[in-house]
Amino acid sequence: MQHNYFAATRMLNQQITTPGFNKPEEVVNYMVAMQAQDYAGAKWAIGLRMPNAKDDKIEQAIIDGKILRTHLLRPTWHFVSPTNIRWLLTLTAPRIHSANAAMNKKFELNDKLFAKSNDILAKALQGNKQLARPAVESLLTQSGIATNDLRLTLLLMRAELDQVICNGAREGKQFTYALLDDHAPLVPQLSHEEALTKLATGYFNSRGPATLHDFAYWSGLTISDARVGLENLKSQLINEIVDDKTYWMPHSKDFLLPQKPTAYLLPMYDEFAIAYKDRTAMVNPLYLKQAMYVIFDAAIVVDSQVVGTWQRTLKKTKADITLNLFGKLNKSQTMAVESASKRYQKFMF
Repeated sequence: MQHNYFAATRMLNQQITTPGFNKPEEVVNYMVAMQAQDYAGAKWAIGLRMPNAKDDKIEQAIIDGKILRTHLLRPTWHFVSPTNIRWLLTLTAPRIHSANAAMNKKFELNDKLFAKSNDILAKALQGNKQLARPAVESLLTQSGIATNDLRLTLLLMRAELDQVICNGAREGKQFTYALLDDHAPLVPQLSHEEALTKLATGYFNSRGPATLHDFAYWSGLTISDARVGLENLKSQLINEIVDDKTYWMPHSKDFLLPQKPTAYLLPMYDEFAIAYKDRTAMVNPLYLKQAMYVIFDAAIVVDSQVVGTWQRTLKKTKADITLNLFGKLNKSQTMAVESASKRYQKFMF
């Protein structure tokens, strides 16, 4: 029961079972940061946490700059709100610089070269201009900066971490880059401890029950820094100890497991999976071995437990969905999965 209850409570706090926001930017702001390297899936991750969401509505919020996409935390691509992006980058960039140091050295990238690249990008993007990656590559190459191998990726990531650029709107299927100053307001700078506490608050309120190690894993922080954030927040949380692990979660209304089967089609890299170091609570024990190989794939979740994976095939006017179940479902569970499939199809079209 504890296994199911923890997973169900996480789905509740993550706004999956009871979506409480009507605007895409409200979801992203509540979740603090949402992993987004799989762009189509990441939009569905937002839509999943809204009632009656549509893909084009979320795309428009990105076009309008109400949702930004950049590298932060561990790092990888994340959706983040304009009001949160600067303090998150200030907090997490130093750890990412350390992680990238060996690669930067390998490709002969140093602070002087990064400063030159940042300056070129800043000047080229002035006046609300946006450039697609091929145009950025051409611009830097013409300026005498090599962009072969992984150099372009490292140069762009550094410009993101230095708060020079973020993603703009798309040109067709091409992502563009824009000046962060054109999309994110300058806000009062937080102290290191204030930022740690704010990040911990957002994490445990939106993803609890979770452990200190879950928080450190998700945030990319050291255990010491993660502990500081949690310690400053403990009075606002409740905790439960299971198997010698302490799980922290927000005070919330009494929550009972649903009486009828519930089902959701989660996207690849959804926060329901990616936000925890220990993911066993979300997997049906019968399928633990199978699921752990595909834990970051698009998952079929029935009664808060992963029971399979799914794939989509987009056509002009519909999305065909292929289900890969790890085992048999009963009739009511099957109906719940069919309903979840229709919800995704409605989101896309």
